[in-house]
Amino acid sequence: MTEPTSLRVKIFADGADLAGIRKLHVNPLIKGFTTNPTLMRKSGIADYEAFGREVLAAVPDRPVSLEVFADDFDEMVAQGRTIATWGGNANVKIPVSNTKGEFAGRVIKTLAEAGVVVNVTAIMTVAQVEAVARALNPQVPALVSVFAGRIADTGRDPIPHMKQCLEALAHLPKVELLWASPRELLNIYQADAVGCHIITVANDVLAKLSLIGKDLDAYSLETVRMFYGDATSAGYAIRTAR
Repeated sequence: MTEPTSLRVKIFADGADLAGIRKLHVNPLIKGFTTNPTLMRKSGIADYEAFGREVLAAVPDRPVSLEVFADDFDEMVAQGRTIATWGGNANVKIPVSNTKGEFAGRVIKTLAEAGVVVNVTAIMTVAQVEAVARALNPQVPALVSVFAGRIADTGRDPIPHMKQCLEALAHLPKVELLWASPRELLNIYQADAVGCHIITVANDVLAKLSLIGKDLDAYSLETVRMFYGDATSAGYAIRTAR
């Protein structure tokens, strides 16, 4: 199995825990960071701007994606311009649509034309990727985040889907396809095999990196011992006839 250091896909850590971000910053495998309002709310973040500035300052040498949360397109543009001023490593996350389902192409185009590195997020379909591609500035780097994990949750195989998304962006060499919402460590290898440029990985999946290449016989024995230890620690008993 390929060692993580040999992977072509870049691993971005996805989370909203500042201490955890600082800890991951020293890991050379982590090439960038992403977060979103939902993760920040779950982490108890009260001041959005203060947290965003702290993260950008804590990891100044790697890109950090911070999301706008307005629903009005003009306000999205204003928020995006503001976030971009918080640090030279700030990438501005733009949802592919507003809550009415209206495509955010005008927002994407305006910010990209202004030189802002956007990360277009919450994408599910190839058609959305194609529409985003038309709105981007070919001369400005950008990220296109396709939620492969959520696509898989619907019973669809995300691999051919992501291949089509990659093809839709092939004419834009400065645009990177991002595999979002992975569910397991295997997804890192799948994203790498497909040719995705980036995969965002949450801490619970990152914690499994030490399992890569683990001997399966040893892993089996550890699992048996875990079941036995938990049963005996709980004091479980079964009355048997012998």
